[in-house]
Amino acid sequence: MFQVFFKYPIPVFTKGRFVLLGAWPAWVLLALIAAAVAGLALLILWRLRQDAPKLRSWQVGVIWGTQSALVALVLLLLWQPAMLVSELSSQQNIIAVVVDDSRSMSIADSDGKTREAGALAALQSGVLDGLKKRFQTRIYRLGGQLTRVDGPEGIAPADAATHIGDSLKQLLSETTDLPVGAIVLLSDGGENTAGMGGSGIGLDALQALRNRQIPVHTVGFGKEEPARDVEMEDVSVAASATANARIVTTVSLMQHGYAGQKATLTVRNGDKTVAARDITLAADGHIQSEPLFFPIGAAGARTLTFSVEPLAGEENLSNNTVTRPILVSDAKRKILYVEGEPRWEYKFIRRAEDDDPTIQLVCMLRTSENKIYRQGLSDPNELADGFPVRVEDLFGYSGIIIGSVAADYFTPLQQEMLREYVDRRGGGVLFLGGQSSLSDGGWGASSMNDLLPTFLPSGTHNFLRNSATVELTQEGIDSPITRLLDDPVKNAERWKKLTYLADYEDAGTPKPGATVLAALIAGRRTLPLLITQSYGHGRTAIMATGGTWRWQMSEALGDPSHELFWQQLLRWLVAESPGPVSASMPARVLMDQGQVQLTAQVRDRQFQPAADAHVTAHIVGPEGLNAMVDMTPSQDTPGQFQAEWTAEKPGPYLAEVTAESAGKPAQELGSSALTFQREDGVAESFHTEQNRRLLEQLASSTAGRYWKPSELKDLPRDISFSEAGISVRSTKELWDMPIVFLLLLGLPIAEWLLRRKWGVL
Repeated sequence: MFQVFFKYPIPVFTKGRFVLLGAWPAWVLLALIAAAVAGLALLILWRLRQDAPKLRSWQVGVIWGTQSALVALVLLLLWQPAMLVSELSSQQNIIAVVVDDSRSMSIADSDGKTREAGALAALQSGVLDGLKKRFQTRIYRLGGQLTRVDGPEGIAPADAATHIGDSLKQLLSETTDLPVGAIVLLSDGGENTAGMGGSGIGLDALQALRNRQIPVHTVGFGKEEPARDVEMEDVSVAASATANARIVTTVSLMQHGYAGQKATLTVRNGDKTVAARDITLAADGHIQSEPLFFPIGAAGARTLTFSVEPLAGEENLSNNTVTRPILVSDAKRKILYVEGEPRWEYKFIRRAEDDDPTIQLVCMLRTSENKIYRQGLSDPNELADGFPVRVEDLFGYSGIIIGSVAADYFTPLQQEMLREYVDRRGGGVLFLGGQSSLSDGGWGASSMNDLLPTFLPSGTHNFLRNSATVELTQEGIDSPITRLLDDPVKNAERWKKLTYLADYEDAGTPKPGATVLAALIAGRRTLPLLITQSYGHGRTAIMATGGTWRWQMSEALGDPSHELFWQQLLRWLVAESPGPVSASMPARVLMDQGQVQLTAQVRDRQFQPAADAHVTAHIVGPEGLNAMVDMTPSQDTPGQFQAEWTAEKPGPYLAEVTAESAGKPAQELGSSALTFQREDGVAESFHTEQNRRLLEQLASSTAGRYWKPSELKDLPRDISFSEAGISVRSTKELWDMPIVFLLLLGLPIAEWLLRRKWGVL
């Protein structure tokens, strides 16, 4: 219908450039139009005010606007308007027809016909023949990679993955010297390239298409929303955990057709169920996040299976389950505990950690002004001279606890080392309440004030010996540090019933970014008790009391609350303290592809980048695989090493990265291990609805268009208007458009009819 009135198809106007072919410049046209419009305004106002003084202002405006539009149109035609547009030369350009043949295209969600059948039917209904009449055509099948085929009969929906971005880059690479005029992509928009998550096409692929000015015309197939389905979106779980710890994970899921219904989330370690929780499903299409707490068990590499139990009538059960690898370690982490005075808190914290095989608590207790009592040492010479004065000695600890110790106990050098310990090394520091700590110990006026997660109150005498009870904040209810019971409601109630504290510190006001997990209720006052914050590469916290030992002495025999809290708090303190070697990778689950990108940050004993280290990765995997991979230093980041490797077979893998110094003899700097796994045949089970948003973004980003299958009859004609390949610029004159003649007739007739109606003929 558009072409009936405007002579040319829409792309001529959307992709072309408006020009005036007349000899006179455009400013003359604008000046004449402005003069004519002004003159008509004066004439009409004068004549109509005499002929019809009661005519309303808006009616005068309508008559003036109609006459002005007619005059402007006539003047515009005298300047010969036209559209200048690029068109592909006939039979000199290639149109690449790319058909998605991944497994999701085998879904029958349109009158019992599969998406693949719909795509092939659309091509064979005249679209392919129409393209062949104007251009050379090449047909490709797209899945995990791009493959050229002789015709539609060579396409079957069997590929286990969809890598649209990578396939488009492959197409551009293979046709570098060929005149590709456009790409036609028939797909449901599934994209499961690692790192994209179905959310988009990589910027490098889009930039490559823009550089060659090749438009991508996308044709979408499949329903845009499933009717009844529950799908696991993601599971957030740490890459590693400490043996026998209770870990927290966050499960994200989305559903359609089951809003308000109950479902069960489960976590399995092999055949053993380690956690289960009933949830209420949120609104359709809304991603909801659910936390799960469970014990991780003994040390070792394992694969956890997270699933939501199937509901009646679900269309797709394959997307109800995801797996995540995790490495559980029983390696001891050393924490330095500095206590300024003998007190019960010191004794009971040590006793709580005696039952934790993953924490080595090295203690220095000042028993008098110049006397220190040491416990938990690895070496008789450790801490022999008191608090460390060398960076490499202090940085060997994963965490530090500072008890009832005044700030001036530490020399200026040691204070700076503490700051660097958190900021650069990435360690954790916990400050305890006491009569010589926090504001009473002069910490607010010290150079280490920045380390504290609160603004301390002014003055001293902020250490109190009144009784106070403890309540969790909302953040504390959700935190693994303060999780004494798995049920959030019961956990909050358990904290309220803990024995009162009788000595605590006013910790002041939390700093921006700090989190209060627990508060003290002392009469009408509410004071923060447990406050955490991130600082630089590390973390710090305040536990503003020295009286949690009462929980152990006053609670029922065998009550684990005191031990459990301190074990969880100290494990949090050291959980993210890196060692000298820290290995990582972008994705630990490889969906239907085996490319692995390993990165390792290597530092020396002073935690400075070890740019000249020798770094290797030892990888073991399925069927006895055993490989050694040398890692190369990064050109951009000192101390960072990288390696690429391919996991050929599905299954779990373990990579141990080891670094040695460059000197002779070489010394081992440290090692780091991580697990990952390759899963084949599962990527296409997720996000099976049509991803129209991705297809529209791909088309609009490349000057193409998103098409519905019912609109494809115009594709062979509209695809011609492109600057890619071999194209010519053509001029489309606009003076003889049917809409112009309709306006030349319609405007005066409309004015006459209005004037007659208003009685001003």
